[in-house]
Amino acid sequence: MALRQAANSIGNQKDHELTPFFKRIAFKKGRIAAITATARKLAVIIWNMVTKAEPYRKNEIKENNEKSRRIGLRQVEKRIQALKLNQSEL
Repeated sequence: MALRQAANSIGNQKDHELTPFFKRIAFKKGRIAAITATARKLAVIIWNMVTKAEPYRKNEIKENNEKSRRIGLRQVEKRIQALKLNQSEL
């Protein structure tokens, strides 16, 4: 229950590292699914920190967010090419 509340608060924040992840899931599958997915992600992060004695790696989350942004841009470029649109038509 605490992880779900934490995930919900992450969804309400603007500058948290997991907010882009939350918003991406919420857009695709809805807020409830985003809360569940973010809570699970938090649980995995905590589990790895406790069991493997690993520190929290903030940079890894930022890298994943950047990677998903690049993938999204690549998909948009492919759709533009598939529709055979040029710069003036955009």
